[in-house]
Amino acid sequence: MSRTALRICPLCEATCGLTLTIDGTRVTGARGDRDDVFSRGFICPKGASFGAVDGDPDRLRAPLVRRDGELREATWEEAFDAVAAGIRPVVERYGPNAVGVVLGNPNVHTMAGGLYPPVLLGALGTRSVFSASTVDQMPKHVSSGLLYGDANAIPVPDLDHTDHLLLIGANPLESNGSLCTAADFPGKLKALRARGGTLTVVDPRRTRTAKLADRHVAVRPGTDALLLAAMANVLFDEGLVSLGDLAPHVDGADGLRAALADFTPDAVAPACDVEAPLIRALARELAAAPTAAVYGRIGSCTVPHGTLASWLVDVLNILTGNLDRPGGALFPQAATDRTPRPAGPGRGFALGRWRSRVSGHPEAKSELPIAALAEEIDTATDEGVPIRAVLSIAANPVLSTPDGDRLDKALGALDFMVSVDPYLNETTRHADVVLPPPPPAQSAHHDFAFNTLAVRNQVRYTRPAVPLEPGRMAETEIHARLILAVTGAHGTDPAAVDAMVVDQTLGKAVKEPHSPAYGRDPRELAARLTGDNGPERRLDLMLRLGPYGDGFGVRPDGLTLERLLAHPHGIDLGPLAARLPQPLRTRSGKVELLPGPIADDLPRLRRALAERPAGFVLVGRRHLRSNNSWMHNVPALTGGSNRCTLHLHPDDADRLGVRDGQPVRIKGAGGEVTAPAEVTADIRQGVVSLPHGWGHDRPGTRLSHAATDPGANVNQLLDGSLLDPLSGNAVLNGVPVELIARP
Repeated sequence: MSRTALRICPLCEATCGLTLTIDGTRVTGARGDRDDVFSRGFICPKGASFGAVDGDPDRLRAPLVRRDGELREATWEEAFDAVAAGIRPVVERYGPNAVGVVLGNPNVHTMAGGLYPPVLLGALGTRSVFSASTVDQMPKHVSSGLLYGDANAIPVPDLDHTDHLLLIGANPLESNGSLCTAADFPGKLKALRARGGTLTVVDPRRTRTAKLADRHVAVRPGTDALLLAAMANVLFDEGLVSLGDLAPHVDGADGLRAALADFTPDAVAPACDVEAPLIRALARELAAAPTAAVYGRIGSCTVPHGTLASWLVDVLNILTGNLDRPGGALFPQAATDRTPRPAGPGRGFALGRWRSRVSGHPEAKSELPIAALAEEIDTATDEGVPIRAVLSIAANPVLSTPDGDRLDKALGALDFMVSVDPYLNETTRHADVVLPPPPPAQSAHHDFAFNTLAVRNQVRYTRPAVPLEPGRMAETEIHARLILAVTGAHGTDPAAVDAMVVDQTLGKAVKEPHSPAYGRDPRELAARLTGDNGPERRLDLMLRLGPYGDGFGVRPDGLTLERLLAHPHGIDLGPLAARLPQPLRTRSGKVELLPGPIADDLPRLRRALAERPAGFVLVGRRHLRSNNSWMHNVPALTGGSNRCTLHLHPDDADRLGVRDGQPVRIKGAGGEVTAPAEVTADIRQGVVSLPHGWGHDRPGTRLSHAATDPGANVNQLLDGSLLDPLSGNAVLNGVPVELIARP
């Protein structure tokens, strides 16, 4: 007999509420939860395919341990014994930096991934930390850190109330939004236009989002920062700067004006291939709108000046007075945020506190560039020791980072490797131990990261929709046991990890004058926590101490886990609101418009005024029915438009003699791949596009459906040498390539 259960979708950043249909222990259907306070019934093809993702027969059901060179099924006890025996000797002999930790994108989509990796990194003490952030959004973290003193203080566009929205390098009709958590992003854009607002899209491709827009600007790839700098120049030159209520909170406007003096529309137009009058019009329209917001995403992050582009997105919002006001760009307030501190100066944000061993790349947000992972393993230097062991958690860097061939070889030469992953994929096939989490229906869910980026403040939590199968281990317990195994506490009760975090958190809270727990007995407060397990107790703790929490009885109507469980469709916490100066943690206590590292990087942007690509340049693309490399194994989400094809303009195809569907060799600095041509007028001349996440043709994997149509790994065209110097982010867009038509 079938039943229904609620579940927050973990398959993209929109975090839509789902109503699952369950027969026994199998998810047989998924539809949008009409009563969900955030998504109101919206669902995309990924959410509708939740059952197929959950029930993928290629998901590993038991741990794998390498014996006599082969990965074989083992018990959980044997697996964690092997982890402890493999990692601890490396730490004890070479030090913690000899252990590299690689965190993949799905970590921010699971409750376990939000709670435990910070504990692991703190306990292990390694500086060899790499994540998907440096092939994605790290420039936005760095620019926010420099502007506001907090790398996680990222303002999001107030989609429901703005009058004018400028999107650059973003295609939310395909991605559902990113660094801007919005269920039904397409519907919100349509609503913007229906109420008389204006939508402008800047993108070298005429994407689905661009087709919806009032204006599409087909900028030359990689020149986003130049275009934005010229718009800011116009605001200064034409007296259109209007800080409004921001004025008391902003420092550095005069210095910024001087720093951008060279980036006039006439100077920038040839490099951007956008006419100077149009650049002026874009700036004037932004300034004239009653409310407006500029929003940039992965296309403007993964370029040579990604941090400058991300900084300039916020600069435009600030100069037009649209930061921190309704209808502009606002700072969300998540229910599990730390207790708000009083406004005032902070410690600021620092870059380059340490550097990578081989190439000397500066640290950003406690991470090194993931493009440098291979050289940190396979290259000996006089500085320290190479990485000898890797902990890979929900990551597939062989496909998702530059020069996967080199990394593939490097991983094969490690002393030891552990992967937490449900699949045997292109990366995990190298592991000595694979620890598979259960399917998502068997896990609880709360969005720690995405609620800090949501376009409306709300809080939701869903317990497992399906009981944990016999032989499975909860993902939270896997993480807790991993922490114990790699830090010399193997065999300790895994509940000790959560208990330690609770004790440490309350121990700090009772000493902080701004905390509702100040001066109270931490043991008494810990005894009041509710929940069926350690992770739920930690969630209850974060809710109680958070900005909407009950403060352990201080605010009787405040949030607790019990109250949240009584509202299975979530609790609406209201629209985004102005919060400055409270979020600011700069040393000045103000928004610092022209931070030193930014000013130091502007000469590099000036040199780009004279740069012109001689041949083709490459850009990536995403699909609505995909999310990086791991969803190509679900038949319901492949085929149709979700194919690995090379988009190129008809005039370029004619010049090369390429027919639609004909194989084309694409050569880059890191190697070459072949993909079928898809001739389309939706891409500008001189630009070609390959999607991300393909290349499922390596032996030793268990991805049966993905292997039937492996596609080409676009990241193999890159050698990893092109990085944004401030953030360490890999340059994935605007990369020169050569095309060779195959008969």
